[in-house]
Amino acid sequence: NTQDSLILSADYSQIELRLLAHVSQDANLINAFNSGIDVHTLTASKIFEVHVNKVTKDMRYKAKAVNFGIVYGQTKYGLAKVLKITTSQAEDFITKYFEAYPRIKDYMFNMISQVENEGYVETIFGRRRYLQTEINSPNAMIRDFAKRAAINHPMQGSASDLIKIAMVDFYKKLKSNNLKSKMILQVHDELVVDVVKSELEQVKTLITKAMELNQPLRVPLVIDINIGESWKES
Repeated sequence: NTQDSLILSADYSQIELRLLAHVSQDANLINAFNSGIDVHTLTASKIFEVHVNKVTKDMRYKAKAVNFGIVYGQTKYGLAKVLKITTSQAEDFITKYFEAYPRIKDYMFNMISQVENEGYVETIFGRRRYLQTEINSPNAMIRDFAKRAAINHPMQGSASDLIKIAMVDFYKKLKSNNLKSKMILQVHDELVVDVVKSELEQVKTLITKAMELNQPLRVPLVIDINIGESWKES
């Protein structure tokens, strides 16, 4: 990486939770993202039954584990272990979570029903994941895996679709503007670009536009950009 270039990394902020809001159509989760309130703080206020201003760092940390854990099929036992709390406390958190975001429970139920009835689930762009063999397995662990995958694919798979569409769009933007900067890497929800210093502001604008994709979801796609001399720094 020569001195006249920098590494820029752009990634989607909380993409899977934003996609969960989109696919579940849960009004409370959609409102949180549209109003700009921190979603982990909001969840903490719901599960600890305190005002958002009274949420502590520790409460937010626990709520974050619940936000991410539930959609990965985490049980009360798994959650209790992660947070070092009792099983009944974990169960209470999960109950309050579903009371706060009722449509998420419906969404999870619907995806499991779909995989049981149709044998597949799909991303918001229609890319299917077939799970017929797994959902009909005599092995309960494999059936549980299929249920988790059914809940998760519309989010993880859609996140993967979004970044691929963004990559194509960004590549076209670099070409049509005759820029020397190059997209060099994609890691999960992040794009890494080798940016010529003189092109930095232009590239920041173009990559943000490309990744926002004219905002296709019910909640905004937010892009975080970091810049450094190396990928480690960015």
